[in-house]
Amino acid sequence: MAFMKVCELEDLWEGEMGAFESEGHKLLLLNVEGGKIYAYQGMCPHQQIALIDGHFDGRELTCKAHQWVFDGVSGKGINPDDCRLATYPVKVEGEDVLVDTDGVVPLFSLAQEN
Repeated sequence: MAFMKVCELEDLWEGEMGAFESEGHKLLLLNVEGGKIYAYQGMCPHQQIALIDGHFDGRELTCKAHQWVFDGVSGKGINPDDCRLATYPVKVEGEDVLVDTDGVVPLFSLAQEN
C-alpha cells in the first residue's frame, strides 16, 4: 500500500467534506460526526456528478443531481440501497491525512449508460 498525503486535519473539520485528488483519483473525504475521516470516490455512481456539490450533514451524503443518499461511514447506498461508493483506505499521521488509491476502482451504476 502506498499512502499519499491528500490534506491536513485543519482542511477538513468534523461534519465537513472536501474534494481532493491523488494519483489521478478524484476523492471525496468526509469527516463524519465523531471526527473519523473516510475517503470515497468523488463522483456519484449514478451519472458521475461531483459529490462535493451535494450535501453532507455529518452522517449522510446526498448527491445534488438525483438525490441519491449514501452512508458517510460505510459508503453504502441508502436511497437507492443497491449501490455504494468505492472506499479508499485512510490513515492520519500527526496532522496529515493520507489515502491509499492502489487497486481501488470507482463504482458506477448501469443507469449512467441509459
